[in-house]
This record gives sequence, structure tokens and C-alpha cells, in this order.
Amino acid sequence: MSQEEIRVRGTVQGVGFRPTVYRLAKACQLTGDVCNDGQGVLIRVCGNSEAIEELVRRLQKECPPLASIETISRSPYPGDCTFDDFVIAQSLSGSVSTEIAPDAATCPQCQAETFDSRSRWYRYPFTNCTHCGPRLSIIQSIPYDRINTSMAAFVMCSDCAREYHDVENRRFHAQPIACPVCGPQVWLEQANGQVVDTSDPLDTVCILLQQGEIVAIKGLGGIHLACDATNERTVQKLRSRKQRYHKPLALMARDIAVIEQYCTLNPKERELLQSPVAPIVLLEKRGQGDKGTRGQGDKETRGQGDKGTRKNNFNSTSSNSSVISVTKSVATSVAPGQTTLGFMLPNTPLHHLILQQMDRPIVLTSGNLSDEPQCIDNQDARIKLGKIADYLLLHNRDIVNRVDDSVVRVINSKFKIQNSKFKIQILRRARGYAPAPIRLPAGFDSVPHILAMGSELKNTFCLLRDGQAILSQHLGDLENAAAFGAYRDTLNLYLGLFKHKPVAIAIDKHPEYLSTKLGKTLDATFLQEIQHHHAHIAACLAENGIPLDAPPVLGIALDGLGYGENGTLWGGEFLLADYRG
Repeated sequence: MSQEEIRVRGTVQGVGFRPTVYRLAKACQLTGDVCNDGQGVLIRVCGNSEAIEELVRRLQKECPPLASIETISRSPYPGDCTFDDFVIAQSLSGSVSTEIAPDAATCPQCQAETFDSRSRWYRYPFTNCTHCGPRLSIIQSIPYDRINTSMAAFVMCSDCAREYHDVENRRFHAQPIACPVCGPQVWLEQANGQVVDTSDPLDTVCILLQQGEIVAIKGLGGIHLACDATNERTVQKLRSRKQRYHKPLALMARDIAVIEQYCTLNPKERELLQSPVAPIVLLEKRGQGDKGTRGQGDKETRGQGDKGTRKNNFNSTSSNSSVISVTKSVATSVAPGQTTLGFMLPNTPLHHLILQQMDRPIVLTSGNLSDEPQCIDNQDARIKLGKIADYLLLHNRDIVNRVDDSVVRVINSKFKIQNSKFKIQILRRARGYAPAPIRLPAGFDSVPHILAMGSELKNTFCLLRDGQAILSQHLGDLENAAAFGAYRDTLNLYLGLFKHKPVAIAIDKHPEYLSTKLGKTLDATFLQEIQHHHAHIAACLAENGIPLDAPPVLGIALDGLGYGENGTLWGGEFLLADYRG
């Protein structure tokens, strides 16, 4: 008889990991328990040594879809092996070094239930399970338990409670579990605050969008402004009211088939659009770009289906249509002067329900005044977005953490990367990616806790620890007072969530950056000023897996503005540099 304590670190909370451990331990005829704590998942197990080996082996092989195992460490269990069965135990508190899962787009099973008239989640905009739904956007502290999220305000009904406690159910310990009886509700208001009398607010929103109205829609990590993307007059009206005159606007479409009427897609772009991340993907407009490359990529996928990716299982318009007979255009004002469009697919049941009857794309851009952070609060939205939107679709599940949409593009690479000629470039790292850590190259494993404050424009900050970089979601331009306030709030949240106590703080050398000024007020043993373009080059080194002690490279940073070593501003610099200097 063997008895072990197995420590699993990584993204292992709120993703169905404990039920998987339970199921495998029972299959291996082991006794013991499993629980969440501040460091991840702790398993205490007793039984045959071969059975324990099989448990560890199957854990790595049968990891839940949203989970990611960073390390598994094993040691003898010092207690007495008095377990009669294998159980899931209460979460424990302690020092925090676990990972928080990003928000995930609606999984195929929840999509199907949302559109199944026999399901108790039929047309419910907050359907979710351990494979999908809100994470970072609702969490206040860890361990990731319902009481530590904005779902604490909703008491589970008997049906939800039964599924929550049923280890064989995919909603076992799904913290945001809810249904129409006990969960959050949605309603529609006019811009003047008067509630619209409608039995189906989501269906009404669909009709309003097709009639040329602008609707503010409260989603997963923030509130968006939506309108018909094919209506030039409406798009211009949105731009004028929002005071966003030139930057491209993001689009959302019901399914891949709709997107294909406007853009060409290669296999990697299809995969990204239908992934749990569900980011905005920059796509070539039809008739633009390299016909040879794009046409081949498009041809490769037709007739092969979308194995391993998320599909719209309830709609007759499938994502693997073999013939695209119509090429359409969105309004010119959506992306003036651009050869690409930024498309995403619905990432919540709410968006799926709105777009179900839409055969055209909608604009779905951040709900904010120009340069301000995205609204997340109902009352804030009424005050600020009521001047832009004609209607507001709101709900009563609080968004704790603002998480904007991620933006990516796929480029062709002459070098094969993991058996693919396509390489992903993340242009904005937010929903679906943050706060999942980035594993740093060799040499960083023993570095102390470091906080990097980031710069003034397009800010993100970074926590460094245990060989990992934990990047915040995109926070915007700090020169705006509201954005700077959101930056401080998010920084305090991350420092608290991850119990991060930096011994060193890195700030930009520019003395007037607000992030630099804030960094100087924080408590740390060391404060290090970093030359702006050196920071860019060091980031490129890390992104390309260059070890800490590698020889210098010639780094070329051309970003328009950087405070130089001599106290002047440089538009760009050529620097012979390594990580240290």
C-alpha cells in the first residue's frame, strides 16, 4: 500500500480539474481526497503504487479542455491512510501561486442547450459549464469559488445545486452555474432609462439592429456598442456619437459562413475564431491580398470540416460550407482605407441569441467615450453610453474586472512552426488570454518577484515570478484620467489575487509617464528605470525564446517615441543589447 501527496500547479481551478481527478481516482480504485488551495490542486491518495502511477499518467493525458498543467510534484503523504473512499474536499486558503483561467467562449454543449427547446437553459443568455463561461471577469479573490465571484449574489436553485454537486455532471463545481430560475437576468432600456416592454429582449435587439438603431450590449468583460455593419448611415452615426472618426471597428458575425461572404480565411484563422479564446481576428477582405496564398488556404479547408474546433451545432448554416457564391461588403466607414476586417464570433449565449437571425455582421466596438476605458457598470453605461446608443441591453451580473476583446492576426511563415506554416501574432492580449501566464526562456526560473509598470500608451503591466510573466489585459492610454484609474484598480487587483510582493519595480525612464510616477510611490527594495526601446527589444528576446544569458543581439525598435539615455526623445533606435543592458 502506497500513500502520496500530489501537487498540481497551473491553470487547474474553475476548469473541471477536481472532478477529473475524482473520476480517474475512482477508476484506479484509489482512496483519498482532492482540493483547491492557494497553490493549485492538492491530491492525497492511497492505494496500489501502480494505480497511483496510472492516475498521474492519465491526469496529464485526460486534462480538461480549459486546464493547463504546469508542474506535477509528488511526495510521501505523512499522515495515516484512513480514507474509506475518494472525495472532493473543501478548498483551503494559503499562499497564492496558482493560475486564474481566462474567460472562455461558449462551448458546443452549452450552445446546443441554449437552442434546445427541451432544455431548461433554452434561450438563457448565461448558460455555462466548467468548459466555458466567465472566469477573470467575475473573480474577486482566490480560491476560485462562487463566494469569491460576483455570482455570490445568486443563490442556486435546487436543480442547479443538484448538478453543481453531481461529480458525473459537466457542471460539477462550475462556479457561475445558473439558470432562468435562479441566475442573472437581462432587460432592455431606452436611452432615457425607460424599460422596454418585451417578452424577449434579445430578439428585440436583433430587430432594432436591423432597423438601423445603435444598441449598447453588456457582455462578458464589458459593454459594447453594436449596430448593423452593412448600414453606412448607421455606422457613420456611431462614429460621430462616439467621436471615433478613423480607427477600424470590430465586427461580430453569427458563424463562419457569414464571415466568408466578406473575407477569406486560412485554416489557422478558422481555428482561432472557433477556439475558446474567440478573439478578434484580422482577415483579408475578399478580393484583397495574395490570391495565391489565400486561395490555397481557403481551398485546403473546404470539404474537410472543422475537426477539433468549435462549430455552430444548432444552425443549418454550417461553418464548413463548400461553396461561397456571394461576396458582400460592409459599410465603407467600418474600416476606411483598410484591406482587412477584424471579425469575431459570438463568445457568450447572449451574443449567439442576438445574432441567431442575423444574416449580416454587426459592429461590436468597446462601449466607451473616446479614449476612456470600456464601461462595465450599468449606471455608468446609462450616463455615458446613453448619449451614444439608442437602447441599452443590460443584465444584473456584475463585471468585476474589465476585459476587452483580444486582437490577433495570422501571418504566413517560411519556417514551419509546430507543423504549421502559420504564425499567430497577438496584437492585443485580453479576453481569452489574460491572465494566463507566459513561460519565460531558460534562465528566468529563479528570478525574484518583479513588477513592470508598462508605458503610457496601450498599457499593460507585468508580474514576473517563477519563470513566468503574468501580463494584465490591455488597459489603454493612461493619459486619460478614467483609464489611469482603471489601471490602478487592475494593478491592485492582480497584486492581491496573486499575492505578488515585488522586490523590484521596473519603470520607464520617461519622467512624466503616469505609470512611472505611480511606480515610484510603491514599496519595493529596488526601483529600476528602463530605457524605452531597450524594453521593446528585451520583450522580443523573451517572445522568441532567447535564453537569459545569450549574447547580445542587434535590436531595432521603431515605435515613434522613446525616452533615450541622453534625456531626449527618439522615434526609433538600433541597439546592441541583451536582457541586462
